[in-house]
Amino acid sequence: MAFQSINPATEEVEATLDEHSPEEVEQALADVWQAFEGWRKTSLGERSRLMQAAARHLRANKERYAGLMTAEMGKPIKQSEAEVEKCAWNCDFYAEHTGTFLGDRDTPSSATQSYVAFDPLGPVLAVMPWNFPFWQVFRFAVPAIMAGNSAVLKHASNVPRSALAIEEVFREAGFPDGIFRTLLIPSGKVAPIIEDDRIRAVTLTGSDFAGSKVAEVSGRALKKNVLELGGSDPFIVLADADLEAAATTAVNARYQNAGQSCIAAKRFIVEDGVADEFTGLFVEAAQRLRLGDPAEHETELGPVARGDLLDDLEDQVKRSIGEGADIVAGGHRIERKGYFYAPTVVSNVSRTMPVFAEETFGPVAAVVRARDAEDAVALANESQYGLGSALWTRDIERGRSLARDIESGSVFINGMVASDPRLPFGGVKRSGYGRELGEFGIREFVNIKTVWIGPAREQATTPPTAE
Repeated sequence: MAFQSINPATEEVEATLDEHSPEEVEQALADVWQAFEGWRKTSLGERSRLMQAAARHLRANKERYAGLMTAEMGKPIKQSEAEVEKCAWNCDFYAEHTGTFLGDRDTPSSATQSYVAFDPLGPVLAVMPWNFPFWQVFRFAVPAIMAGNSAVLKHASNVPRSALAIEEVFREAGFPDGIFRTLLIPSGKVAPIIEDDRIRAVTLTGSDFAGSKVAEVSGRALKKNVLELGGSDPFIVLADADLEAAATTAVNARYQNAGQSCIAAKRFIVEDGVADEFTGLFVEAAQRLRLGDPAEHETELGPVARGDLLDDLEDQVKRSIGEGADIVAGGHRIERKGYFYAPTVVSNVSRTMPVFAEETFGPVAAVVRARDAEDAVALANESQYGLGSALWTRDIERGRSLARDIESGSVFINGMVASDPRLPFGGVKRSGYGRELGEFGIREFVNIKTVWIGPAREQATTPPTAE
């Protein structure tokens, strides 16, 4: 199989790379295992020094890496540059805080001394998507490596150059050879990698279908896995919200990265009394977006990443219209070279329509009317997904209360859902399980080990047994 890097703005093939041979895959697995055996004993200070070097390398090469992302998947160049900066921030964050997150924890018990230690598991396999070609990878790799693991990447087939560039970052930063390896292999060859004894854990960011397949294989192999899957995030606007601020934020929340984000706002659930005003402000702001060549810094909305994704998005809109939805803005392809779709707002949406019931991965927003706040939360929860959510209200205490009832991995009150190295990130329901980032994320791929040192100082409440 050959991997093609196709520019979504021009539809031109910019590079073709060969699949890694079975011998190359075997060598990569041998390398990451050997690297792990040495790396696990490396001091935290040395790990931090190298991770800070990775951050410096990213910033020094920001323009090149950003340009590569834009050429491979169509992200506007300013957003690509911001993505590189975020990866560097993540490197610096874990370089500074891993000692606090993974230091031994004294835990009183019947022992003379007892504590909890956090030991690395081993090589972690990551199956990653194309929509944030660098960030999705650094989101898993940085904490995994700082915890003492090594990493193997199977990236999306349409971003092979980004996949190899990420391996370059760790190599140029001075990490031991084999600490991070990229495999250019098709999805059909992932299962044997998961089953390999040298792979100790698996993480996937992608569709719920892909997640179920990875969970099935890793479950049979009894290996820890973390899944960050699809999302149909609600953006709830209550009647007392600052509508102008909500509408302005809503445009960025929906159309950033051409709407191709699991945590992009997709369903705009608005209390009936302010629905017309919010929709008007939203449409007005959406129509001001500068659509064009993603390589130009003035561009705010580029193409979607592939032609088949554009076809799927167009089909979802057409089926929703067939069920009675109305197009308020957009709703059509842009007549130019590339996979461009106009920023679209759909109203008169019911819960059975594709733009509500399915994940729309592109610049399409569905506006749904709610009777009141309780109905808005019920509509938000009426989804198979539960990744992120936003809630807009001037009554913060009411917002806190309603946030408890929203079924999602995060609730952003009066703000836009975004991942942050300092905060745990992940979902519930068909949006997956486990967490990335923050203190919780770095503990996903460690052995949480109890160390008990005798003799006992006190009688345990329950007599000890062999189990």
